[in-house]
Amino acid sequence: MDFTPDDTQGEISSLAAQVLGKADEPADQWRALADAGLLALPLPADLGGDGLGVDHVAPVLTEVGRAAAAVPAYAVLALGILPIEALGTPEQRAEFLPPAAAGESILTAALHEPSAPLTSIPGTSGAAADGAWEVTGVKTHVPYAAEATRILTPIALPGGTGVALVDPRADGVEVLPAYNAAGTPEYTVRFDGAKVSEADFLRDRTAGHALQTLHRYALAGALALGDGLLAGALALTAKHVGERTQFGRPLATFQAVAQQIADVYVASRTVHLAALSAVWRLASGLDADTELDIAAYWLTEEAPSALAICHHLHGGVGVDRTYPLHRYSSAVKDLGRAVGGAAHRLGRLGERVAG
Repeated sequence: MDFTPDDTQGEISSLAAQVLGKADEPADQWRALADAGLLALPLPADLGGDGLGVDHVAPVLTEVGRAAAAVPAYAVLALGILPIEALGTPEQRAEFLPPAAAGESILTAALHEPSAPLTSIPGTSGAAADGAWEVTGVKTHVPYAAEATRILTPIALPGGTGVALVDPRADGVEVLPAYNAAGTPEYTVRFDGAKVSEADFLRDRTAGHALQTLHRYALAGALALGDGLLAGALALTAKHVGERTQFGRPLATFQAVAQQIADVYVASRTVHLAALSAVWRLASGLDADTELDIAAYWLTEEAPSALAICHHLHGGVGVDRTYPLHRYSSAVKDLGRAVGGAAHRLGRLGERVAG
């Protein structure tokens, strides 16, 4: 077990940080990521990509988090490209992956239902009708649903659970704006007899495999993004307390301040190690479910309180909209909700312990 980044991962991190640092507007940052080929990393060579796995996509998401860039990298990479590349049919991969990798279209997934985050037993169901499936149900907290070309949608079917690529503009699909902390696009999606065909489903290797794979990539991507968000907020706060003076001394020289920034450092390193371990196991083809659950719990438990400390150490400037710290704390709130929250993650761990 060696978590040391290889040369390729190091180059990916450096390139992502470089292109994100050259632009200020989210649209420009997104275009820069696509132009640098960073969205095409997991695509196979025949589709114009590099054939790399989740362990090489994770550094891109980490740098997006470190910059607190309001771009759809998590939705497109973790919720779209990675699961379609893993389980999509040749036709699905050829149609949807190249435009997404070029930054020309968006892919996303509908993982949550009312009071059921990351549900493995969807209430959204499909009924056979005229050689297709009519889908009925509600999905919540769907990022970039209205902007997406397809929404990866878990559906309960008579023979088990499938994941279908649903067009948000199809008949029977209603996309309703929702609200989040960061102000990025998020929606509730209602299905009322929306039709999908067998050709719209990802391939299941075993019963429920597509949904499990989607959840694994969703958690791995969230962990990588959260790792970057926490590291970026730590760096911003450490710089502030190192430069801001009070009573003729930098804030960092006061014992209470040093203790609090140390707590943020410990939280950041804990999330970083847990995320690395989980992503490494997933990329290595090992059973990563327990590590993903552990890391997701640490993220949801530690990151919000660490960001609160960062705001406290900044004082009034920490809540100024012209200062970037609010982008980190808002994104952390939304990300914690995206993985179900601390209580949900702890419950999942309790279920594992109980067998």
